[in-house]
Amino acid sequence: MGLKFPRFVHGFVDRHGKPRFYFRRPGFESKALHGLPYSAEFMSDYEAALAGQPLPIAANRGRPGTMRALALSYFASPAFRTLRPSTQRAYRGIIERLCKDHGDKRAADMRREHVVRLMAARAEQPSAANELRKVLRVMMRHAIDVGLRADDPTRDVRAVRIRSSGFHSWTDVEIAQFEKCHPMGSRARLAFALLLYTGQRRGDVLRMGAQHVRDGALYVKQEKTGAELAIPVHSELGAIIAATPSGHLTFLTTRYGSPFEASTFSHWFRDRCNEAGLPHCSAHGLRKAAARRLAEAGCTAHEIGAITGHASLAELVRYTKAADQRRLAEVAMAKTGKSIGKPVARFAKKAENALEIKGRK
Repeated sequence: MGLKFPRFVHGFVDRHGKPRFYFRRPGFESKALHGLPYSAEFMSDYEAALAGQPLPIAANRGRPGTMRALALSYFASPAFRTLRPSTQRAYRGIIERLCKDHGDKRAADMRREHVVRLMAARAEQPSAANELRKVLRVMMRHAIDVGLRADDPTRDVRAVRIRSSGFHSWTDVEIAQFEKCHPMGSRARLAFALLLYTGQRRGDVLRMGAQHVRDGALYVKQEKTGAELAIPVHSELGAIIAATPSGHLTFLTTRYGSPFEASTFSHWFRDRCNEAGLPHCSAHGLRKAAARRLAEAGCTAHEIGAITGHASLAELVRYTKAADQRRLAEVAMAKTGKSIGKPVARFAKKAENALEIKGRK
C-alpha cells in the first residue's frame, strides 16, 4: 500500500521526475509544500497552511455583468457540462487566462474590434488565436442566452489561416532511428509501439492496459469521439508488451508506477524523441505515420478508419498525405504497363550524340 498523505495534501510527479506536493483545502489558498511527506520541512509548511485564514466567500467571483461572472455562468451551463472532459479542460484554461487580464470588464461592452485585437496579440500562434475565437464565440452566445447581450461580436471575425500540414508524420527512417535508440523492454519503446501499432491518440493510449486485451484484440473506447474499436494486436506490439515489465492497470506508467497525465506524458515522450535525435517528431505524429503505413499497404480509407477511429474520410486524407509518393507512383506506373524502366542511360546516350554532332560543326 502506498504512503498516505496528510489531509488536504495532493501530490504528483512533474515531467522532470520530481515529486511535488500541494495543500489544497476548499475555501483556503493553495500552498506548495517543500520536502518529502512527514519530513520536518514538509510538516512545517503543512502546519502553516493548515492554520491559514480561509478565503472570503465569493472572493473569486466577479461582479454581475463582467467577463468573470459570464465565465462562471457558462461553466455551470448545460452547454459546457455536456462537453467532453478534455474539451472542458481546454475551454476552461483559455477562459481563465482571458479572465486574468479582462475578467473585470463588462461582457456587454465587447466589440468586434476587441476580438480582432485579442486574436492579433496571438498572431505568432495562429492555432491559439483561433481557439480563443472559438471560445469567445461560445461565451458570447451564452451571454445572449442569459440576456447580457443582444448580438455576437465574434460573428464576422474570420479565423486565422494556418499554412501548415500539422504534426510531422514520422518517416520509416525516423521510426527505425527511434527503435535503435530505445530497445525492447524500455518504457519509451512500449509507448512508441502502442502509438504506432494502434494509431490512437495520446489520451487513449495512456488508458490502455492488459485488461483491454481479449481474444487477440485491443478494445478501445476513444475519449474524443466515443467510438468503440477492437484493434487486432500486431505481432510486433505483442512482443514488446510481453518484453516490458508491468503489473499495473495501464501499460504506461511513470517511474513511480502511477498513471501518466496527458501533458506530463507529452513532455516525457518529447525527451525520449530528443534522445533519439528526433526533436521534430511527436507522439501525435505516430498516429499520422500509422495511417500512412496502412495507406501504403493498400488499405482503403474505410479500412484505415476501422483502426484509427476516424469517421470522416476527409480527415483520413489529411493523415495519409505523408504517404511515400515515389512508391505509390511506381505502383501506378507499373499498372499502366508502359514504364520504360531505367531511361537514364538512354537519355545520356542521346545527349552524347548531340554533343558529337555539335563538335563536328
